[in-house]
Amino acid sequence: MRQSQSISNVPSLLGALTRFLLNWLGKLGNEPVRAYRPEAHYVRGPGPAWRAKHGRS
Repeated sequence: MRQSQSISNVPSLLGALTRFLLNWLGKLGNEPVRAYRPEAHYVRGPGPAWRAKHGRS
């Protein structure tokens, strides 16, 4: 009796999981696409630690 009850819950759990995943994927598709901006990742040269190690020229 107990096993048949747990087996009957499987389709319900799979349906809930499917609805959750589809809802999540739908929200994921509504995110704005961020363009790559190289200036945000640009490194402007050696910093103070490099200058302390190698000396200023």
